[in-house]
Amino acid sequence: MKTKIQRFFSKAAAIAAAVFFWASDALAQSSAGIDQATAEVSSYVDPVSNLIIAIGAVVGLIGGVRVYIKWQSGDQDTQKAIMGWFGACLFLILVGVVIKSFFA
Repeated sequence: MKTKIQRFFSKAAAIAAAVFFWASDALAQSSAGIDQATAEVSSYVDPVSNLIIAIGAVVGLIGGVRVYIKWQSGDQDTQKAIMGWFGACLFLILVGVVIKSFFA
């Protein structure tokens, strides 16, 4: 009984390997498609990173105004608001720079 099970699994493994290699040959693409996709993605990097940096600048301006209003009204959480908005702006600006460095 064990030998029949072992033969069955060895045949199944051989068939699975054959199907895998056949599928990998059938689905293989030339490097021209990959090069074209890389060029297309690279063309979007600069506008997207500039957009992210611009969003970071707008968020920074809005945050500055909100922190100023809190400060003038005497709110106790001014330092917490400053750290939150500064962290958000710093994150957005760094994301824009990192995206440029990944695709440059």
